[in-house]
Formats: sequence, C-alpha cells, structure tokens
Amino acid sequence: MNRPLRGGLVVASLIVATNSPGQAQQRQAPPQADVGKIEYQDSCASCHGADGKGAGPVAAALKRAPADLTMLAKKNGGVFPVGRMYDTIDGRAEVSSHGPREMPIWGRRFAAPRAPGVSPVAPYFVDPLYDPEAIIRARILSVIDYLYRIQEK
Repeated sequence: MNRPLRGGLVVASLIVATNSPGQAQQRQAPPQADVGKIEYQDSCASCHGADGKGAGPVAAALKRAPADLTMLAKKNGGVFPVGRMYDTIDGRAEVSSHGPREMPIWGRRFAAPRAPGVSPVAPYFVDPLYDPEAIIRARILSVIDYLYRIQEK
C-alpha cells in the first residue's frame, strides 16, 4: 500500500473513532420539563401550596382556606373529577375565591381573549398564528394532569 493512501486511512479512522461514542457510553435524552407542574407552580401554588395541600404563602390572607388538591379523587369516591377540574380552571364553574367568571384570580392565563387577534394585555399568546384556544386547552389539561399525578391514594 502506498504511503499517502495509508496516511489517509489512518486520519479517516482517527476521525471516525473520535466522533463516534464508545459502546459503553449511551447518550441520554435531556430531561423533559414537567409542563403541568410549571403551570401549577405559576398559577395555583401561591394559594394551594407547592404540594397542593392548601398551605400556599397567600393562604393565610384568604377568608376561606384553599382546597387540598391532593384529595380531589378521594373526596370523589376514588375517581379524579377531570370535567369538574376543567370547568373550575377555565372559569365555567364559579369558585368564589377565584373571583368572578370574567376575571379569575389568574387573569387571562386560562381564558381566551374577547376580541380576535393578540391582545396587548394578554402576552401569553406567543404567536398570533397559533390558535389561542388550543394553547389555553393545553395549559388547562397540563395542570389537570399534574393534579391527577399528585392525588393521595
């Protein structure tokens, strides 16, 4: 074998060897963000607490103690009340401590804007090309999923 060809093969094998991971090493997927937990922490934890038991930092200032969100299924015969939770979060079911339907305590985070287009008072819609209803639905469902996961057995 001539010298330039051998040198090229050596260089090529070094490049392949340094760019491919070893057999013992496996690439791990980056950890996924828990969107439901993040939404809960941003919108609910101030009253209901980080653990969902109703002891958030604002709870002491309220006239009525916030609900223990870890007991929803237990209080409902062991069945998690998905529909009731959805209606409560989106404002259809009135909860006096959340404020009137038109202005729940979390603002417009879980409600669609009244006028079409992007509202300057609701910066939550990142892109006017996205359907705001779909974004709101995803936020609500992610919170409900998180609440389901923190239920006491």
